[in-house]
Amino acid sequence: MSQPLIQTKNLKKYFNTSKGLLHAVDNVNLSINKGKTLGVVGESGCGKSTLGRVVLRLLDATEGEVLYKGDNILEYGKKDMKELKKKLQIIFQDPYASLNPRMTVAQIIEEVFIVNKGIISKKQMRNRTKELMETVGLANRLINAYPHELDGGRRQRIGVARALALEPDFIVCDEPVSALDVSIQAQILNLMMDLQEEKNLTYMFITHDLSVVKHISNEIAVMYLGQCVEKVSSDELFQNPLHPYTKALLSAIPIPELGAKNRKRDIIEGEITSPINPKPGCRFSARCKYSTSKCSANDIPLKEVSKGHYVACVLY
Repeated sequence: MSQPLIQTKNLKKYFNTSKGLLHAVDNVNLSINKGKTLGVVGESGCGKSTLGRVVLRLLDATEGEVLYKGDNILEYGKKDMKELKKKLQIIFQDPYASLNPRMTVAQIIEEVFIVNKGIISKKQMRNRTKELMETVGLANRLINAYPHELDGGRRQRIGVARALALEPDFIVCDEPVSALDVSIQAQILNLMMDLQEEKNLTYMFITHDLSVVKHISNEIAVMYLGQCVEKVSSDELFQNPLHPYTKALLSAIPIPELGAKNRKRDIIEGEITSPINPKPGCRFSARCKYSTSKCSANDIPLKEVSKGHYVACVLY
């Protein structure tokens, strides 16, 4: 079996607050193979975006390891990390907030080359910029346009072009289509899938939209309050969800059929457990209808219950 391109081992990220340690990412173990997409899903505040930023070392990890081709990048010095970041990129959620409003499309993309000293002459930079714009479907006439003159889809295409500029291996896609209209979402998703096939890219695709993640992901990890509660292939997750939280998420997906309003839904009730100094046990137990004393006795590890299907629940 080939070595994963990206792997996390017992990865943790805690934030100091006035009330104690906030466990944003807690003991997460994931792996992504070259050319594949891992979808990371969960409700707002579950730690998805923090996980992506820790993997890229935009945030420092509290504990654990992040392996890139088998090497722990958390041990890299400043010089090695600067070189490595050319291979690790990110597409941000808000395509307007992530772009400099004082720069044109060309300046935004060319800044990548200036900072990384990848291309020397201005002519080379401009030619490479035009290539990238063509790759992501931006018309050449927009080269001197400013972000406020463009719609959300075109802005996000700039973000994709900027991420591709240094020919990375791995891209964290932090809810890249959540701020876009549905028709534009489909265009950006199809673009990203085409680019993945063409350039053999590896994605960590972070989203709260399960319909989107099903379309693009090979594997899906479900997160709840900083922990991974289920991990399995995309098809298996939708056919055979095991964790009660995953079942509730899937039952909330709207179905565009007249008879769908009568289908049974798993309604999540109860108060959300505080992520600050959480007690041992399953963090979903306070809202779970299957909860027993076993759930709160000890932390529930993620374990393989069938081939390739991992779940953190005492029911299995």
